[in-house]
Amino acid sequence: MKLAVIADLHANLTATLAVHEDIKRRGMSEIWVLGDLVGKGPRPREVVEWVADTADRVIMGNWDARVAGASHRPQDIWPRSQLSPGQVSYLGNLPFAIEETFGNLLWRFVHASSKGVFHRVYPHSSLPEQREMFYPQPERELTEFADAVVYADVHEALLVDVEGRPLINTGSVGNPLDSVLATYLTLEFERSGFTMGFARVIYDREAEIAFAENSDMPFVKEYIQEIRTGRYQKRRPRNLEST
Repeated sequence: MKLAVIADLHANLTATLAVHEDIKRRGMSEIWVLGDLVGKGPRPREVVEWVADTADRVIMGNWDARVAGASHRPQDIWPRSQLSPGQVSYLGNLPFAIEETFGNLLWRFVHASSKGVFHRVYPHSSLPEQREMFYPQPERELTEFADAVVYADVHEALLVDVEGRPLINTGSVGNPLDSVLATYLTLEFERSGFTMGFARVIYDREAEIAFAENSDMPFVKEYIQEIRTGRYQKRRPRNLEST
């Protein structure tokens, strides 16, 4: 099985379609999406439609939960207003995790962490926090210890060895913060084990920026800076910036 694992699309349709073409070129068997279809970017409706039509497996990200109704910030309300009621419901009903056995290893796929979509694990998080990614979480219907964990959320492709177990981050398709190139993970499973790699894909960033500039989405300047530089821009309501 040749699996493409993508995440953090963030309503960036240009990057999403470029990654899809790269996935097809590589002959990957399936596409799994680890959340954050929406938020930040200008085309949430089109990206949700693409995921619903194209992906084989999808789980919920923190932005998906927020846009589906978990919070009501300006950056949640705007994409919600762009989606159909059915798409909002689709986001709100996405599962929390995927667990599958490949090559005698139990693989866990989550968005932010095994504890929840709003519980973040960074590359510099402590060893105990990294260990928890592999632990059972009965309240999340994760009942066994995982042998390998794949996650997203921090927009930074990485592989960490946690006491002999791989902790892998997919990087981000639509809002990478360790590169300006769309990034995703490839996994190839065999009986003897697995191989993995990170794909970096060039896409027309200026075309996507033009869509953002022509929209009325909030925090457009911060979004454009992130797309152009690959660096996180703090988002604060404008009426608080002068206080």
